[in-house]
Amino acid sequence: MNHLLAQSELLDIYRKVDAGTRITEEDCLRLFRSHDVAAIGAMANLVRERKNGNRAYYILNRHINYSNICILDCDFCSFYRRRRDEGAYEFSIEQMVEKAQEALKMGITEIHIVGGLHPSLKWDHYVGMLRSLKALDARLHLKAFTAIEILHLTWVAKMTAAEVLASLREAGLGSLTGGGAEIFDPEVRNVICHAKETAAEWQEVHRTWHKMGGRSTCTMLIGHVEKDVHRVDHLRQLRALQDETGGFTAFVPLAFHPANNKLSHLAGPSGFDLLRTMAIARIYLDNVDHIKAYWILMGMKLAQVALSFGADDIDGTVMEEKIYHMAGATTPQEMARNELVHAIREAGRDPVQRDSLYREIAVEVAPIAAAGNAVQERLAVANRFALAGAGNEGGAA
Repeated sequence: MNHLLAQSELLDIYRKVDAGTRITEEDCLRLFRSHDVAAIGAMANLVRERKNGNRAYYILNRHINYSNICILDCDFCSFYRRRRDEGAYEFSIEQMVEKAQEALKMGITEIHIVGGLHPSLKWDHYVGMLRSLKALDARLHLKAFTAIEILHLTWVAKMTAAEVLASLREAGLGSLTGGGAEIFDPEVRNVICHAKETAAEWQEVHRTWHKMGGRSTCTMLIGHVEKDVHRVDHLRQLRALQDETGGFTAFVPLAFHPANNKLSHLAGPSGFDLLRTMAIARIYLDNVDHIKAYWILMGMKLAQVALSFGADDIDGTVMEEKIYHMAGATTPQEMARNELVHAIREAGRDPVQRDSLYREIAVEVAPIAAAGNAVQERLAVANRFALAGAGNEGGAA
C-alpha cells in the first residue's frame, strides 16, 4: 500500500477502491472536501491502471466551430454573439469543407463540430454540412453537436429528437459531443445558463442516442458558482445514465474561463481543483472507461500531470479552437502529432493514437530506460503539485 494512503483519513475509501467496490455519493463528497490530493491521485491512478494499463490516448482531429451566432445568452459563455455584434461569424459549408480538406492532408480522423443556436439556419443546412464533410472521406468521423443543438434542431426541423438524430446519422453523424451539461442542478443552471436545456433534457438526448447504438462523451463545468454537493450530484446522474445505457466513451472535466463573459468576477478553478476533480471522477465514474485531460483548457503541463491523477487521454491536435480562446485561454490552438507523443512519453505513459471510439490506430512504446526516467520525473512533478496545490497554465487559474 502507498504510504500516503496508509496514513490518510481516506484509507476506508481506498480500501473500497482497492477491492473494486463502488464508492458512494457520501464518499465522493468526502473526496471533494479533502485536501489530500496525493492520496486521491494515488487512488485514481490505481483505477486508471486497471482500466488502461500504461496507455495514454490522443487523436488526430480538427475543431470547426461553425458559428458563434446564438439565440441564447448564457452568463458563463464568452463565445456567443448576436448577428450584428462585433466578432459574430458564420462559416459556409464551402468554408468548412475547405478547412476539412486542409486537415485531412495532415492525417486527421475526426472533425469536432459545435456552434451556437443560430436563429435562421435551416434544417437542410445542417444535413448538407454533414453530407458534404462525409463525402470528403467515408472514414472521417464526424463528432458533432451538443444536446442543446439537437433540441434546437427539433424545433427547426419540426421533428422529435429521435427523428433528428436518425436523420443526422444517415447524413454522416458519428457521435455526439458532451457539451452543454454544465452542472445539472437547476439552481446553478438558473445562474449560469438560465435559458438552456434542463438536466433531464440533456440526459434524454444522450439516452435516445445511446439506445440507437450511438456513443457520446459527457462533461461537467467546474469553477463558477457550483458547490461540492452540486458536483457530486452531477457525477451521480452521469453514473446512473451510464449504468442504464453504457453509451459514454469518456468523461471530460471542463474548466470555467472567466474572461469576456458576465461571470468575469469569478476566478475559475485552480490547477489543484482541476487535478482533484479529474482524480475524483476517475474513482467515482467506475463505469466510464476514459477520463480526458483536455489540454486546450488546462495547458499541456497540467495535462501531463493529470496522467498520474486518473486521466488517460489528452485529446488531440484540435486546430483552431474558438470557444475557450474567446474566453481567455492562452494555450496554442493546435498541437502537432509529434508534440502530443512527446508530451505523453515525457509523462511516463505509452502513447496510443486512437479513433473517436477509442479503437487503437497506432501504439508507440518508449524505450525502457527512457520510460523509467520519465516515470521518476512524473512522480516528482506530481508530488510537487500534491504538496503545493499548484495553479495551471492556459487561462484556467
